[in-house]
Amino acid sequence: FVLPLGATVNMNGTALYEALTVIFIAQRHSVDLSMAQMFVVVITGTMAAVGAAAIPSAGLVTMLMVLQAVNLSRFASDIALVITVDWMLDRLRTVVNVEGDAMGVAIIDHLLREQGQLEGGGVELSSAPRRVAAGDDDNL
Repeated sequence: FVLPLGATVNMNGTALYEALTVIFIAQRHSVDLSMAQMFVVVITGTMAAVGAAAIPSAGLVTMLMVLQAVNLSRFASDIALVITVDWMLDRLRTVVNVEGDAMGVAIIDHLLREQGQLEGGGVELSSAPRRVAAGDDDNL
């Protein structure tokens, strides 16, 4: 239950990527963002990341929405600079997202064990299947 939910909702790598890229674009053009605008970037980036979780490379598209939210749409052409390194940034976003999902699973596991709702070592992985000789129907 936790991993599928985390894979859909826990897109913190993408949210960080969008917020930092918008701030980078603003600083590149010497635009000072107020605290209110920074808050809007964080909220809009988070909502865009959650909303576009199932679409590959949607961060580039939703970044336009974040830029428009803080009146920086005139610098939308700077996304072309980001596209050149997006393949590497995508791998880093994935690492952050997977680590967040794994941390969520570990916390839920710890809490359930603490409450006594989960016993034993969890799911045990069995070894390789046993080979049965031809004509040996007793082992089936």
